[in-house]
Amino acid sequence: MGVDDIIAELRVLPAKILPKKKPKQFQKVEVKVRMDCDGCERKVRKALEEMKGVSSVEVDAKQNKVTVTGYVEQEEVVERLRRRAGKKAEPWPYVPYDVVPHPYAPGAYDKKAPPGYVRNALADPDAAPLARATEEEEKLASAFSDENPNSCALM
Repeated sequence: MGVDDIIAELRVLPAKILPKKKPKQFQKVEVKVRMDCDGCERKVRKALEEMKGVSSVEVDAKQNKVTVTGYVEQEEVVERLRRRAGKKAEPWPYVPYDVVPHPYAPGAYDKKAPPGYVRNALADPDAAPLARATEEEEKLASAFSDENPNSCALM
């Protein structure tokens, strides 16, 4: 083994010892944060804009929604808001009502949701079992639907 072989081995050694981190994906993270006033809104915006990897921060105080775009993870955003802004944050729990099969079933419908949104009942199977219909229930419901041209014959 020559000196050149030892130098080549030493150059490769850090790559063998230290595992490579996966690069974070550029994504849009939506979080629900309760904001009562303009001061809360400024505190939340400032805490998130100082985060490494953040490209933009959109704050919608009326819906209590914060959208962060950049190379960040949802857990990091929630933790940052808890530590820096002193705010309890949770992942955005709402989806448009036309995404859920039965948006007005208990567990999916939420009075606090913004207009046109319901809780994401599909993400948590234990939260709203009535919001998800089985195949047989869907067949029965579609038989009497206004979109079914033969529904009058059934009645």
